[in-house]
Amino acid sequence: MTAKQPIIAVVDDDPGQRQLLDNALTRAGYETLLCATGEEAVEKAGQCDLMILDVRLPGISGLEALRQILAEHSSLPVILLTAYIDVRDAVSAIKAGARDYIEKPIDLDELIAAVDDTLDAPGRSVTQGEDTLDLPKGIIAESPAMQQVFQQAFRAAGSDVAVLLLGESGVGKDVVATYIHDRSPRADGPLVRVNCGALPENLIESELFGHEKGAFTGADAQKKGRFEEAEGGTIFLDEIGELPLTLQPKLLHILENGLFRRVGGTRDLHADARVIAATNSPLEEAVKAGTFREDLYYRINVVAIAIPPLRDRRDDILPLAEQVLAEKRLRLSPAAERALMHYDWPGNLRELRNALERAAIMANGALILPEDLPPQLREPVSAEASGSVLVGDMQAIQRQAILEALEKTGGNKTQAAKLLNISRRNLIYKLREYGL
Repeated sequence: MTAKQPIIAVVDDDPGQRQLLDNALTRAGYETLLCATGEEAVEKAGQCDLMILDVRLPGISGLEALRQILAEHSSLPVILLTAYIDVRDAVSAIKAGARDYIEKPIDLDELIAAVDDTLDAPGRSVTQGEDTLDLPKGIIAESPAMQQVFQQAFRAAGSDVAVLLLGESGVGKDVVATYIHDRSPRADGPLVRVNCGALPENLIESELFGHEKGAFTGADAQKKGRFEEAEGGTIFLDEIGELPLTLQPKLLHILENGLFRRVGGTRDLHADARVIAATNSPLEEAVKAGTFREDLYYRINVVAIAIPPLRDRRDDILPLAEQVLAEKRLRLSPAAERALMHYDWPGNLRELRNALERAAIMANGALILPEDLPPQLREPVSAEASGSVLVGDMQAIQRQAILEALEKTGGNKTQAAKLLNISRRNLIYKLREYGL
């Protein structure tokens, strides 16, 4: 027995436009319900799973119809169509409860992508072979690069070996560490986080391994260390490259046999904790420089997972931004989306969140405009201005690859995106960027 397909109501007074949308949605596997007026849309709103509603309609307008529909069917997702690139209309629509809006002339692939995204409520998944990795709510992995990261993390989670997470500051190493712990046999145990770079050198040994009463001035009572707190679970050592050289032999000792001593202690204790370490600096260079022990490096580097910077996973930028703004019931204007996609994000996820927090404060209404973003995002550097031949060449290569993919697929953007291993949304963005 096949599952019932979602019903999409198409509301447009233009018969040709209605037929165009009807054909596109039917080919995409949806059932349709066609309406010519706002009054008809209000009457039939209870019969559909999603509505595509034109703003300009005879009789009651699309915005008035939207208000009446949501008064009776508050959970019905509505995507508005507008021929007017008018920020005031978009803001009014969002305030009235619209889920999304698309400008005319309509790109059918963009429309189908918006419908798919709106109805994909259960969340995203990453597929490898016959296995499907169900990512927890809140984890974004639209890009092939991040899908590979979570495939590796899933495989590593089932064992008990040490994992080393590599990547720039702010790329989400803590998120991947949490995912590994939550998918491991130790998931019922604690996940203890330690930032090795944030602790004073004279306190980090006590923090990791604990101390006995009277071990040093101020040690008025016995204290358990973070390894003891992580018993039966996982300890996440962030910025492990900052660990003092004098303390590294003790960490190596506990990794090799699980034994350690508290500061001021006279007997060995045993800790059963899996180690996940992370660094934003090249440990190989630290080993060569003599600031990081080679034996410790190989001990923590049993499984290494490199997490790419945001500039190398651009398919994730807009979904991540939408996730942040959804908490504030805000959305990005198309121009603001382009600004986010053009920027290279040296601070990665942390910088993205900070930029959006700032934009949320500066925005006058429910729509984020380019002027609400930090100044550096409003000043994209063109290939000509940068004087870089490589940048220009790369854009030419990308443009040619898109043209070839479209030619191979007979102009089908969905299939072309699959050939290019990018999302439909990113392909549509690239088509606009290159004027195709």
